[in-house]
This record gives sequence, structure tokens and C-alpha cells, in this order.
Amino acid sequence: MSGRRDVVATTPPDRNTLKIKKPKSIAAGIPAATSSMIHGIKKMGLNKTIKTLTTVNQPSGFDCPGCAWPDPEHSTMFEFCENGAKAVADEAMKGLVNPSFFARNSVEDLSLKSDYWLNKQGRITHPVVLAPDSKYYEKISWKDAFDLIAKVIDESGDPNRSIFYTSGRTSNEAAFMYQLFARTLGTNNMPDCSNMCHESSGRGLGETIGIGKGTVSLDDFNHSDVILVIGQNPGTNHPRMLTALRDAKRNGAKIIHVNPLPETGLVRFKHPQDYMKMSFGSEPLADIHLQVKIGGDAALMHGLMKVQFELDALDNDFIKNSTKGIESMRQNVNNTSWEQIENDSGLTRFQIESAGRMLAKSDATIACWAMGLTQHRNGVAVIQEVSNLMLMGGHIGKKGAGLCPVRGHSNVQGDRTVGIWERPSEAFLERLDSACGIVSPREHGVDVVEAITQMREGNADLFFCMGGNFLSATPDTLATAEGLTNVKLTVQVSTKLNRSHLVTGSTALILPCLGRTEIDHQSSGLQFVSVENSMGIVHTSKGGLRPASEQLRSEPWIVASLATAVLNDDRDWMSFAENYDNIRELMSLALAGFEDYNERVRSENGFALPNPPRDSRSFNTPDKMAHFISHELPDVSLDDDKFVMMTIRSHDQYNTTIYDLHDRYRGIHGNRRVVLMNATDMIERGWKSRHIVDIVSHHEGKTRRSDGWQLVAYDIPRGNIATYFPEANVLVPLESTATKSNTPTSKWIICSLLEPGQADSEEE
Repeated sequence: MSGRRDVVATTPPDRNTLKIKKPKSIAAGIPAATSSMIHGIKKMGLNKTIKTLTTVNQPSGFDCPGCAWPDPEHSTMFEFCENGAKAVADEAMKGLVNPSFFARNSVEDLSLKSDYWLNKQGRITHPVVLAPDSKYYEKISWKDAFDLIAKVIDESGDPNRSIFYTSGRTSNEAAFMYQLFARTLGTNNMPDCSNMCHESSGRGLGETIGIGKGTVSLDDFNHSDVILVIGQNPGTNHPRMLTALRDAKRNGAKIIHVNPLPETGLVRFKHPQDYMKMSFGSEPLADIHLQVKIGGDAALMHGLMKVQFELDALDNDFIKNSTKGIESMRQNVNNTSWEQIENDSGLTRFQIESAGRMLAKSDATIACWAMGLTQHRNGVAVIQEVSNLMLMGGHIGKKGAGLCPVRGHSNVQGDRTVGIWERPSEAFLERLDSACGIVSPREHGVDVVEAITQMREGNADLFFCMGGNFLSATPDTLATAEGLTNVKLTVQVSTKLNRSHLVTGSTALILPCLGRTEIDHQSSGLQFVSVENSMGIVHTSKGGLRPASEQLRSEPWIVASLATAVLNDDRDWMSFAENYDNIRELMSLALAGFEDYNERVRSENGFALPNPPRDSRSFNTPDKMAHFISHELPDVSLDDDKFVMMTIRSHDQYNTTIYDLHDRYRGIHGNRRVVLMNATDMIERGWKSRHIVDIVSHHEGKTRRSDGWQLVAYDIPRGNIATYFPEANVLVPLESTATKSNTPTSKWIICSLLEPGQADSEEE
């Protein structure tokens, strides 16, 4: 157990001045272009900015680490968005976190800094170790680092006391090697960031259509009649998606935006490159904004399905020949009253019927969603309701139609495809074992929430993180911190400094790795890696910048060296690190859909993985049929003195990485410790913007508290509030998870807002 008791796990109080401006009405445009250049030049300098931004997302360049939105087949000179430019600048910045930096700064002192400050310090240059009870990281050789890991695993005596976490930026090659190492060692303990985001999508779609992925291509947006964008903020989280929506709109598509907040990116959009063509106007996107209450999406889906039944807007041939379960679903929807639908959704029958008629007229509908659906108690269920709506009209497996879960991490989907999963299928393991000559464990491993529980119970000796910022990304920050400090050795493979480097096990290692922007040169020559985007396209990524330090190593090299140090097998792991073609040759044998991988991935735009619902309108379910799976509506009632909170991210943020202190589209600047709240709810309590409150969350009789938040009057439904993560993650209960997927309910937290220092009646 770590003896560094003065380390602060939660984000320190934000004492910066809060500036509130009018929310923007137009996304992108000149401000986005200006912001991109400012971030680039400030962090990288002019030459690096030009070099990186002209090669990001290009066929011969590197894949943007900012999100998993697919690249068009015919790219323009600039294939990046504002947040992509920030992600690139952040990785390629000039600042360095070297051994002398760690000698000057104890982990306790660093824990008092903001996440924004930590990230701003620059790239980590050397492997470092934090010895038991020491307060300072010190330089360590790569060999000694791997020997230390091997010693802990060997002394543990049980592979299941080791946990191997993966973030979504890990390449296909590194992720495949990583899971092969873990399974050769003897464990399926491979939690990953999917557990906290789209796990609900995978579980829900796997049961309904036989594949846990979306069923659309980028070209489908050009042929769609209606596009539903549900629980998603593409203007901030996937800005390049706005171009696809704009083009769809120009082709005649209608766009329905479903979200508790009116997000600027779906109001009006101005493509920055249009200025080069002397085009200065902006274009409206959403035709309808359905401002659903938090948690009211399932009720909305029932209402929309009611309208389809009433208008007989069903593809009866498809339903008869390819689906099962519609009558049960019809009965459930018919039994749901309009009164309940209106009450639970916060929408009027007129609003829902207007959107429903639009859907009924559509010959090709796409439904897109993100964490606004998945991070609820009924995350799996509500996604299956979306699937029901699409199946009714036959909007699967035809041009311009389908299901589109939009991923955030750049390769989170690829990591799952190549084997990063705590509950692998028997078919996957059989093929892996046959190709690799191993016997994989069949016992399911732990997901993220289960990993935290295992660590809290003292049942983990090693926690190894392949990227990410586990402490800040997970729910219930204090519970997660308790778990991490119980571990003998925590290891972080990282590019930048973050809070997970400060709250550690008894001993901690930071292993610095190459970023996507950097040249990867191994003994056989220059290397590239591959990734899979949100729509199942696998393509290459090859950096062009000089590495920030000679001590940086690639992720495949790190995994190969780890396996060499730990395993006593006959495999020449270092041959994989010397030439990544060797990894891909093995992947061709071990993974369905990856045949002739080395040849196919080198094509200009990569290749599409098999997707039966999309490719042939077939379904890999036990009975080979798509399934309507209907659910009772969740209980979304609240006590009069309670609010339901959802966590969101700001515009100058990518997951837990804070680029700056601005949320430009929402008009919030300088301070992140804010609560977006309905103005009428504020007036009733005699509160104004900037009023300070404490937040207490409630779950199963337990409370969690976070003090010192400023209110901001905002256009959000009554009874709902929104806060930024990771600051608010301390309020998300570890035990509050979605049924089946076990995804933390970061979009449904019951809270009280109190005057500073005021005790809550339920606090222990």
C-alpha cells in the first residue's frame, strides 16, 4: 500500500475568474481556424504546425488521435478539425517532462496542480520509477523497469492478480500483442475504455443485430433522408462529423437533434475551408431539436415508434423475413401512454409526432448516438429501443440507412476487434489459440468497475495501463484512488503527465512512448501501425516528426519487451518489434476478417472489415434473425429537492485532457468548476449565476460530496444540471452502472445542491 498520504486524488479547487458570455450560434468558421493555429503555433512552433496539420488524416500520414470519425475517400489538403488540431499540437508540443523536472517536483506538490497545468508541462522523456514511500520519481533504465514488472508478476503466482488496461489510442498491432501477452500469461483481465463509453452499444446491438458495431459507411450520409443525432455533441466531440451532416443536408436530408442541451454544432455550421473559396455564409443543420430530459430518451423512442405504428410506416417484408419479436414490442409500445411519454421525456406529443412523421416519410434513416445514451442505467435497453425504431422501417443494410454509434477514442473500436476484451467469445479464442499455439484462459476477466473493486479489496499486485488517465477517466475518484494505492506496482505507458501518475501503487513506473505524430524507426526500417475507425475501416497511420526524446519507445516494442521479460515461452517476441509486418502476419491467421492484412492495409484508403448487417442484411444471432427487444420505461422520477446531473466535456477538452479553460460554444471561460442549471430552477431558490454551491450525490443510501461549484444559468430542462468531467467524477457512484454492460452512469447522477457548508440530510 502506498505511503504517500498527502497526494490529492481529486482535481484541486478552481480559483480562476469565471467569465460568462452568450453561447455561440455558429460552429467552426474563422474562430475554429484561428483557435487551431493558435494552439499549434503556441505549442509546436510554425514549422511543426504546418508539417503536422498537412499530414494528419492523409493517406500517407498519421491518424488523428482526437476521435474515430472516418476519413473521406477523397481527402482535401486539410483533413482535421479544431479539436484534432489541438490533439496534434498537444502531443507534438515543445515542452519536456524530464528527470530534472521530477527531481524538482514531488508527487504531492504535483497533485495540487490542476489537470490543465499538468498536461501543459509537455512530453515525458525518460522511464521513471517512484519507489515505495518516496515522493519523487527517479530515472530508471528500460531493462530495470521490465525486470521490476517481471519480479512482481512472478512473486504474485497468480496471473489473475495482474490487470492490463488499454486506452483507445493504442494501435491494432500493439493491442493485438498486448492481449496475446495477457492470455499467454493466463488472464483475461483486460479492462479498457470501452467499458466506460460504448460497452452498452456493443451489448445492445450484439443481441439485436448480431454485431456490436455500427452498420453504416461514411457514404451513407450522402444518401440518407433523415439523420437522428441522439445524446451526442459532434461540434465539440467529433467536429468532422459536421461536414458529413452539412453535405447530407445539402443533399436534402432532414436532421433531428435529441439532446438536453442545445449544442451549437447542430444549430449552424461554417466549414473553415469555405473561406478559401470566398464563401462566407453559414448553414443550418438540425431541422428539429428535441430537448429531451436527461434519461427521457427511452420514452421518446416509444413515442416515435407509436407514430410509426399509427402511420403504418413499417417495412413489412423485411420484418417478416428478417426479424423476430415485433408483436411483443408493439404490445409494449401500445401499453405506454402518451401521458407517461410526455412526462418522462419532457417533450410534448406534438413535438414527438412532428419528428415521427418526418421519420415515417423517410426511405433511409441513420441513427447516431454517443455517451448521452450509453452512460445510463438503461444504456443497453435504450440502444435496443433505437434499434427497434430502425428495424421497423427496414433501415438496416441499405444505402443511406443504419445504426451509427460514434466512438470517441481514435482506436477504441479497433482494440476490441483485435482482442482487448475481458469477455472474449469462444470463437475468437479458438482461432487465436490455433494460430498462436497457446491455450487461452476461458474464465472472464474484470472490466473497469470490477478492476477497481478488485484493487480496493487488495486482490491485485500489478495494474498496467497501456495509455489513458485511469484515475481521472473512471467514476468515483476517491474509490478508484483507494484501489490504486492498494496495488504493489502500477505502470503507466504515457506520452504526457496526468493525475494517474500521482496516485499510485506502492511502486510506480512511467514508461514514455512514441506518439502518433512521431517517426517510428525499428531495426528493419520505418514502421507504420493501423487503426479502425467508427465505421469499421482499417487503415494505416505513420508519423513524420522527430521523437521528443531518444528514450521514447513504441507501444509494440514495449509489449514485446514486457513479454520477453515475463514469459518463459518459445516465441521470439522481439521479432514483432523489429518489423510490424510480422505482427500483421500473425493477425492475418488469428483474426477473422484480417486475411492478407499486410497487403490490404497498404491500399490507399485501407479496407472495410466484414459487417453482415451492412454488407448482406444478414444477422449473426443464434437464429440468424434481427430481434426487436422491447423494455419497460425506466423510473426517471425525482424528489422535489433533487436534481439529475450529467457530466459533459468542454470544447477545449479531449476526454480527460484539458487543452485550455474555454468552452467557447457554451460561452463559459476561465473556470471549469461550474454547474449548468435551468434559470427558473435558480430563480425559485433565489440563486443567480456565479452563486456558489456544494454538490452531494445520492445512491443507495450513500452520499458523495464535492464543494465549491459556481452556477451558470443555461438552457437545460428543469430538474437537470450538467457539470464537466473529470472534476465531477468524484460524484459518480462506483456501484451505479448500466444493466448488462456495467458502464458507469455518468449521465444519471441524483444530486442535491446545497449552500456552502450546509449538511445534507442523507450524509453519513
